Amino acid sequence: MGRIAHKIYLGLLVSVTLLVFFSLAFYGSGYYLTPLHERPVHPRHEWLKPTGLIGHGIGIVGSAFMIIGVFGYMSRKRFRRLSRLGVLRNWLEFHIFLCTLGPILVLFHTSFKFGGLVAVSFWSMVAVVLSGVIGRFIYLQIPRTIEGRELSLNELNTMESELISGLKNKHQIDAHIITSMNAAVAKAGEKEGVNYLVRICRRFVFEQKLVRQFRKELKTKNIKGKHLRSAVRIFKSKIILNRRIAWLSSMQNFLRYWHVAHLPFALVMLVIMIIHVMVAVLFGYKWIF
Repeated sequence: MGRIAHKIYLGLLVSVTLLVFFSLAFYGSGYYLTPLHERPVHPRHEWLKPTGLIGHGIGIVGSAFMIIGVFGYMSRKRFRRLSRLGVLRNWLEFHIFLCTLGPILVLFHTSFKFGGLVAVSFWSMVAVVLSGVIGRFIYLQIPRTIEGRELSLNELNTMESELISGLKNKHQIDAHIITSMNAAVAKAGEKEGVNYLVRICRRFVFEQKLVRQFRKELKTKNIKGKHLRSAVRIFKSKIILNRRIAWLSSMQNFLRYWHVAHLPFALVMLVIMIIHVMVAVLFGYKWIF
């Protein structure tokens, strides 16, 4: 999948998620904002209640999405027979899509009523989604090939050298500018505070400042148009790579710890969800079947 196709693919996933969320919110806002004791007389109660045609249906679809998202991605990672079936990065993105859209559907399925064992499953689901956002951030900080393999430190240093060579040879950027920018990037770690979250935020702010400074330096050298945009893009890649090299060991450790927190919540959610479905079936709740 090329860069443009990949952006379209991600845009489509995000668009579908937002469309579903806002459509359900718009259609059911009147019902969901109605007090619980008044809902039975609401015109859309038979449709949107958890056992209603829409409410029950989105619960089934949402649960199916989460099961497919979890076990599909796990199977792709663990079974060698599936290793040639698509790129792991795309599988992860589809996993995130299903495990974001699924909880949204389940949320509307509950009609915002939480209690008993289902409440435990719901809050486990919330914990899974939130930890998934954190895990995605950590995952992105670890450089990988397009197949999903982690790059070694030597490979990263080679890539960094190639980016610098691209600035020198392809764009004929003044060596003095590159040297000064390299020195500034190297100092990024020196500005980090004690709190890790503060360190991350400061680093991102500092990197944006460096990019603006680099663009300004190039403009003073009368570098414009495509030449300027290409050089800035390479410099941004160099900054990101430098950050990932600096954080490599920390992010690898964080990813290991993250799995310890993420997986138990996911298992609790899935087990209680399966129990909930079994109880619903035993009590005779049916949808369109």
